[in-house]
Parts: sequence; C-alpha cells; structure tokens
Amino acid sequence: MTAKAEEARKRLIVALDVDTAEQAESLARQLSPWAGMFKVGMQLFYSAGPDVVKRLKDQGLKVFLDLKLHDIPNTVAQAARALTGLGADILNVHAAGGLSMMRAAGQAVAERAAQLRIPAPMVIAVTVLTSIDQTVFNREMGQPGEVQERVMAWARLTQEAGLAGVVASPRETGLIREACGPDFAVVTPGIRPAWSLSGDQRRVLSPAEALALGSSYLVVGRPITAAANPEEAARKVLAEMTGGC
Repeated sequence: MTAKAEEARKRLIVALDVDTAEQAESLARQLSPWAGMFKVGMQLFYSAGPDVVKRLKDQGLKVFLDLKLHDIPNTVAQAARALTGLGADILNVHAAGGLSMMRAAGQAVAERAAQLRIPAPMVIAVTVLTSIDQTVFNREMGQPGEVQERVMAWARLTQEAGLAGVVASPRETGLIREACGPDFAVVTPGIRPAWSLSGDQRRVLSPAEALALGSSYLVVGRPITAAANPEEAARKVLAEMTGGC
C-alpha cells in the first residue's frame, strides 16, 4: 500500500451496522487492511452490549462509539464517564443538548480517563443528521432558516464547549473548516461513492469531494458492508479517496 493509500485508510471509518458481536468481528477482521477505524452505533451496541467495544479493541482496532448522547448535563456526563472505560477512540454527544451538556461530557471523559490512566477518547458532537434535508428541517422539525446555518451554529458551540470536533454532512465541511480552523475534527457520514445508491441519506458527497473540502474522517457503511464483496468495495472507496492511486 502506498503512503497516500495508507493515509486514506487511517481516515476511513466503516460503520458496523450489524446485530451481533460475531458479525462485527468478522467484518472488522476482513476490512481492517482497508479501514483505519470501525463505528459501533446504536444497532450493534444495543444488540450486542458494551462488551463489543472491548472485543474490537482487543483485536487492536480503533473504535468510534456513535451513541449521540443527549440528555441533561449530569446524565450525559455520567454516561460519558461510564463509556470512557470501554476504551473507544472517539465517542459523541448531540450538540442540541447545549453548551453545559457538552462541557460536562468533555470534562467527565477527561477525568475518568485520567483516573483509569488510559488515553482519553476524542469527544465530538453531532450536528444535523445527514438524512435531514431542507424540507424536513423546515416543515417537519419546525426549524427556521437553512440547515447549514444550524450546523454552523452548533459547530461553533461545540468548539466553545472545548470538544474536539463535530459530525456533519460533507456539504458543510468547508464552512466548518473556515469557521473552526484546521485542528477541529470534522467527521462526515453521508459519504456515497460514485457507484453506490444514496439510500436514506440526503446531504451526500463522494469520498473525493468530502476530502477536498477538508473532512477529517469519512464514515461509510452500507456501500461497503452490504456489498457482495465488502473487501472489494472498501478498496474501491480507498481508490476514490486517493484519486485512483
């Protein structure tokens, strides 16, 4: 693998949206040469339990724990504290919970990691889900204005709270990068390779387009994991990320 391909591999997160730890471990083993991190979301976490994170970590894999914590500050802080002990590399909250909630989560994670003498996971905040388009945002959610305005407001609030970055559509990556600087992480789901269907995602871009706008990490799920040959699909995503090199 070339240096350029290896750098791209580190930035590719594959979403393990399956029901069992065995399925997740099998996919992760198969795809680890092509992906730098694996996402454990609600489906897998609620089906297989917290131990699935430890099992993946025991394989030497990096894990993004995507549970989108959102509640009152104390509840989220205690949940984040508990999750820190699982050893995930990234975990997230929802920016809609507000400044105090995000600050409480970040502080709880840092304190618990120090107590356990382990590296603290990067804490990031979800902005507007990539399945929400302008019509849904205005008519169904009753939110005024443009989607990107809300994304930007939450990105700035996340940075003010001291968190490391956000989850956002690749369509907002460039604006976030301009507003929050080069060191603020932008994790982008809604990545759809040229050869795949968008499914229930609305605000999508290709891997190459997202990287060009400044995405730190790309999250890809079904285009890889639901493919007839997941390894081949992962290789094709990497090829798009590196311009075919």
